[in-house]
Amino acid sequence: MESTAPAYCEIARLPDDLLSATLARTGPREACRAAAVSPAFRAAADADVVWSSFLPRDLPPVADGELELPADPLPTKKQLFMRLSDPGSPVLLADGLMSMWLDRATGARCYMLSARKLGIAWGDTPQYWRWIPINLYRFSEAAELLYVWWLEIRGNIHSKMLSQHTTYSAYIVFRVTEERRGLHSPCLETSVSLEGNSSRSTRRVCLNDGHDRVDTWPSMRGDIPQQDALFPRERGDGWMEVEVGEFRNGEGDDGEVSISLMETSVAKRGLVVLGIEIRPKEQVV
Repeated sequence: MESTAPAYCEIARLPDDLLSATLARTGPREACRAAAVSPAFRAAADADVVWSSFLPRDLPPVADGELELPADPLPTKKQLFMRLSDPGSPVLLADGLMSMWLDRATGARCYMLSARKLGIAWGDTPQYWRWIPINLYRFSEAAELLYVWWLEIRGNIHSKMLSQHTTYSAYIVFRVTEERRGLHSPCLETSVSLEGNSSRSTRRVCLNDGHDRVDTWPSMRGDIPQQDALFPRERGDGWMEVEVGEFRNGEGDDGEVSISLMETSVAKRGLVVLGIEIRPKEQVV
């Protein structure tokens, strides 16, 4: 009885350049999986022609020294991709107010807009907000809320900076202090919209875990969160995040993406804003 060779053995007989051209039409995750199949696949999967296809054709201007790699030997395209896709060490952009990295599974561009990049109502008024030093995501400071009723945070990014034909989610990244008040309820009203598109993605979000004694602070309405409210989750970096909306980026020529969060009916304090993160929407399995 004749034995049948595994299908991958037959495929491995293809020329390396044909294998590489095929893998270049997949994605970073698939290329890494292919590299584990056999030595022949590994050589094809690690080729520069494959990883060049996963790198952005044009990067926004980055800060000096951000993409320095060893010159000897010359870095491969895969090494460059791995450097750009390290979420723990994103690339600081030239303005010093945004950082960028690539999604390691898809190659899509991700961004963090620092607190300084955002429009924070009363953000430069010392009795309402103060700026505190940090060292995270290449940023040097975050904004801490001391006391406001009118909490309003806005951010924007041009769609051409993002990956085409990608659905994105926007997240507010923050933490709360022991002295927090007014962050559990009422919920913040959030929205994300794309210029020229009449549709708007909206959410109701709480910025606390439910242990906020808002009843001891002035309020103009009840303090019970809405049933459809979204609550934050802890990130791997120790901060918290909650999704504030989503949008679909088409050809990248739709103009500005606008992100907003607002709540004005209760006194608030104890919120520390790191920034707004924009990354591909997580797929529900």
